[in-house]
Amino acid sequence: MATMTAAQQRAQAKAEYNAFVAACPSRKLLDRISDKWVTLILAALGSDSAHEPGADCTGEPRVMRYSELQRLLAGVSQKMLTQTLRSLERDGLVSRTVVPTVPVTVSYELTDLGLSLYEMMRGLKDWAEVHMDDVLANRQTYETRVV
Repeated sequence: MATMTAAQQRAQAKAEYNAFVAACPSRKLLDRISDKWVTLILAALGSDSAHEPGADCTGEPRVMRYSELQRLLAGVSQKMLTQTLRSLERDGLVSRTVVPTVPVTVSYELTDLGLSLYEMMRGLKDWAEVHMDDVLANRQTYETRVV
């Protein structure tokens, strides 16, 4: 059996990524990016449009300070926002910039990799907002049928 270089092993592993296999690293990535806070952070950073109910997420990506993100993402705890931003930075989806001011200014923006994911996630967010009434009606129908 021929030995493989590290690069060859990585290439083979990449060709064999299959999220249906429990040990596949892509499954952990799917778990992370399917988190609601990841979706909302990507939506916030991916668009300079008004972030109001019914507003679409078109427009240019923007840089946001931590405090802006926290205000925009109603219900997110400081701990959860920090953990989520760190995981996105670790995965290369978000870049963090620290400016040594008093107090320190920390801002976040999407990387090219993050922008490519944002394009996919924007549709998911839009779908959820457009179809929420349908889902609520179906839940009500289900509840009356099951009870």
